[in-house]
Amino acid sequence: MSERGGAGRVMVKICGVMRTDDAIVAAHAGADYVGAILSPGFGRSVPIENAVAYGAETGLPVVGVTVDETFDALVRLGEEAELSVLQLHGTEPPELVARLREAGPWRVWKALRVRSGEEIEEALDRYGPVADGLLLDGWHPEHRGGSGVRFPWDLLSPLRDGFPDGLTFIAAGGLTPENVGDAIRHMRPDVVDVSSGVEIAHGVKEPGRVRSFVRGARSAARQETREQT
Repeated sequence: MSERGGAGRVMVKICGVMRTDDAIVAAHAGADYVGAILSPGFGRSVPIENAVAYGAETGLPVVGVTVDETFDALVRLGEEAELSVLQLHGTEPPELVARLREAGPWRVWKALRVRSGEEIEEALDRYGPVADGLLLDGWHPEHRGGSGVRFPWDLLSPLRDGFPDGLTFIAAGGLTPENVGDAIRHMRPDVVDVSSGVEIAHGVKEPGRVRSFVRGARSAARQETREQT
C-alpha cells in the first residue's frame, strides 16, 4: 500500500538528523518521518542511541538509513531502534531486500542515485516486486546521499505512471523549501525527503527552513489535488 498520506497530502521526511532537538523541530513542523544515518563513516552518521531518542522524543516513525550492511546487522538495527523503515543506499541485491522485508515489522525502501531513465526502469524491474518503496536521489561520485545534488526530474515523467500501485515513491536529492512545490508538481511523489536543503550548517537543521519545507509540500499537494478534481 502506498504511503501517501491521504487525499491532498504528500508525506515529508527530514533526513540526516544528528540532534534530538532537530528531530523535535521536525515533529513540531508537521513532518511525517525523521531519518537517521546509522551506517558509520558518513558525514551525518549517528549512533543507534540517537535514533532511539528521536522516536521516543517525537513519536514520529524513524527511518534508519544504511549502506551495504549485512542482513544480520540490518535486523539488529531495525529491532534495537524500533525502526519504521529501513532505507538501503548501497548495492543491496533484491534477494536481501525481500528477505529483510519479511524479517520484521518495518518497511524497506531501496534508494537509487539516478543518472538515466534506463536506471529508473531497471530499478523498477529489480526492486519493484520486493521493496515497499523506491527512493530516487541525485547522483554524486563520492556521496551515497545527502549531497544536495538534484537528479533530472524530466527522466521520471514518462515513467511515473508505470510505478506499481503498492510501491511508495520517495523523491530526494537537492530538494529545498524553494523547489519542493515544483518537485511535487513534476514528479507526484508519495514522500519528499530533505536533508541539506533545510540546514543552516552541516548537520544542523534550521527551524524556519524545516517549517517552510513542510508548508511548501502541503500546499503543492493540495493544489495538485484540486487540479485533478
